[in-house]
Amino acid sequence: MSEGEARDEPRGATVSDFTERELVARIAQRLSPSPDWLIVGIGDDAAVVEPERNRVEVFTVDALVEGVHFDRRFVPPDAIGHRALAVNLSDLAAMGAAPRLALVSMALPADLPITDFDAIALGFAGLAAAHRIHIVGGNLTRTSGPITVDITAVGTVKRRQALTRAGARVGDVLYVSGEIGAAAAGLQMLRHDASTSNSCTERYLRPQPRLRVGTLLGRNRVASACIDLSDGFADAAQQIAAASGVGVEIDAATLPIAAGAREWFTSRSQNPVTAALTGGDDYELLVAVRPRLRRQLAAVMRQADVPLTRVGVCVATPGVTVDGVTMPGGYGHFRPFDKLRVLPGDVEGR
Repeated sequence: MSEGEARDEPRGATVSDFTERELVARIAQRLSPSPDWLIVGIGDDAAVVEPERNRVEVFTVDALVEGVHFDRRFVPPDAIGHRALAVNLSDLAAMGAAPRLALVSMALPADLPITDFDAIALGFAGLAAAHRIHIVGGNLTRTSGPITVDITAVGTVKRRQALTRAGARVGDVLYVSGEIGAAAAGLQMLRHDASTSNSCTERYLRPQPRLRVGTLLGRNRVASACIDLSDGFADAAQQIAAASGVGVEIDAATLPIAAGAREWFTSRSQNPVTAALTGGDDYELLVAVRPRLRRQLAAVMRQADVPLTRVGVCVATPGVTVDGVTMPGGYGHFRPFDKLRVLPGDVEGR
């Protein structure tokens, strides 16, 4: 039993009923045992770790802010913690990196129930354990504003196996992992009815970062460019095109739109293709592959835990199109979904 749970807790206890030291102890209790390479972990001013030999380090940071990235009316506390770490692990996957450690910083209102605090910790601790990433430190602070969970994650990769967005060439073939559209549909479903529970809502609440796919692509040196779909397929395709100096042509008929998402979008008079392309939170990988590496890609596909579907090709003509029509924009934090350009048949765009 941890220091924070050694005494009886009053009914309706909040984080303000505990010291920072006690709250940290509650988090530490839920984490996996420290590895040998963690020389100094949680409880000191900073963590001390031993570098991994013959590998370079990959750093990423993301913050989840209440009211921007999640709504507590339908996002349970454990899903907040899970999502906060998952978005970072997805970035590591897109770089071909294996996760190693993370730092967690949380800004919390004083009236947050201690049960919610524990559930948030369980959310990121459970995902960390599943992917063998160790929480080595962080920070807790009080805020009068929304809950904010800010995580910095570190992974490692061999120098020549790191993936970027910038290596695609004309003629490269584009593949996407898993399915798209489910998370966007799940978010709409939850906003419509907070009690909804199905495969789409689960994809939104507890996304699964494609770490195995990413590390396999890097290890086999298959991908010429790679990016995760945090802000949607449309945004990812445009990012690869811009970073690599190529155009992108997508075949709408090949897009692996989740069946539940397609059904939901259609029932709401939305074009499933546009909705799936512009919706965020899929956390799949969009990958460019040289045509001559088909055999190596086939080997990756046999070992991957999700399918990879061919969806398009890189071309010389600038821009990103779907069946010849300019692709709509994806999600942006400082602008809404771009609805100025829509695909044929999009009811919302008429």
